[in-house]
Amino acid sequence: MTASNHDLINEIARSLDTGAIIPYLGPNMLSLCSELKVPATPLALAESMTGKVSVPHKIRKRLTQAAQFIENFKHRKSVVHLMNEAFANTPAPSPLHLALAASGAELWVDTWYDDTLAAALAQVGPQGSWTQVQGLSQSEHFGDWTGVYGDDGGLLAEMPKDGARLLYKPIGSHSPAGNYLVSDSDFVEVLTEIDIQTPIPAAVQAWRSGRHFLFLGCRFDDQLTRCFARQIMKRSSDRHWAVLPDEPTRMEARFLQEQNITRIDMPLAQFAEALMEAMQPALAA
Repeated sequence: MTASNHDLINEIARSLDTGAIIPYLGPNMLSLCSELKVPATPLALAESMTGKVSVPHKIRKRLTQAAQFIENFKHRKSVVHLMNEAFANTPAPSPLHLALAASGAELWVDTWYDDTLAAALAQVGPQGSWTQVQGLSQSEHFGDWTGVYGDDGGLLAEMPKDGARLLYKPIGSHSPAGNYLVSDSDFVEVLTEIDIQTPIPAAVQAWRSGRHFLFLGCRFDDQLTRCFARQIMKRSSDRHWAVLPDEPTRMEARFLQEQNITRIDMPLAQFAEALMEAMQPALAA
């Protein structure tokens, strides 16, 4: 680890402790879990679904298109059933999941369907200490963009006003209600409104103001991931970080530059170890 990375990681650890950073998790965070029980990439998820339902060969490896085909020619309930099966098991949270859950962060953004971070929050915090808000499919919940749940899984009529910490799952999650944005039509509905922020909860919009984002386990090599990140970051600070050991694609590099995201060129596991070491004094306090 270079001296510059060492200093940067120490700065990130301090900012996490003060709540100045919003962790933004992608599917590759699951690579840190000791036992992988769920699909950890869009390709793996597409193969899981199309291994059980026949779809045209040319879209078998394209998640949103495969899900749309199943929705059109089977039923939306078939898509939900396949997703529930794929994410029925919850990987044991990695040490980094637990450290982020125990940090000073007040908002976490988790952009995959697994329940790992929720399990970490439940493990480190007292009951009632956090709320989960999930994106909803318009095909199932027309007119409602998000569902709000207590940490006991109970549906809430509105966001708590007591400042409870917030887990935001913009494309849904397995628990507690099997809400998923996964098909082409799911994303088309959201993308038609996301520029004006309609699908993004007001609490997220308020909390992100002036804060930094730390992207972990994310890639920005497709339009969907870039669009969601760009809109969720809107009106936040002008300084962010992304752990991205692989050489960025041309579009990724452009996105990092336009959003003022500093690339941390380290394997995620190495970064996790260094960050947890830097966070240790705060976590032990």
